Amino acid sequence: MVSPQAKREAVSMLMTERDYGVTRACGLLQISRSLYRYRSRWPSCAALCERIAQIAHAKRRYGYRRIYVRLRREGWAVNRKRVYRLYREAGLLVRRRKRKRISFVERKPLPKPTAANLSWSMDFVSD
Repeated sequence: MVSPQAKREAVSMLMTERDYGVTRACGLLQISRSLYRYRSRWPSCAALCERIAQIAHAKRRYGYRRIYVRLRREGWAVNRKRVYRLYREAGLLVRRRKRKRISFVERKPLPKPTAANLSWSMDFVSD
């Protein structure tokens, strides 16, 4: 699957190298002219990315959900999904804690009682 940006570049290349018009170049690549002329209007999120990185470095155990809550408390009007996308793009992942390994010591079975009333047990299920 080719990205829209790559398709736009291919149309531009056809227009410059082959001297095709916009309509013909877009028709050959099977994209609409509106896709070729589309420019995103989203504002730059550099300040938000920087703030997410600051929070993540200050609090290493914070995931994107906690960072999202903190940003909302600070007054950022931001979506949870946007925070997740920026968090992943920045490569900020909470490290999974490794399980504590149980040492491989030879286990000994419990000694069997030799007489009656030496071993007692309690039933906690029906207390």
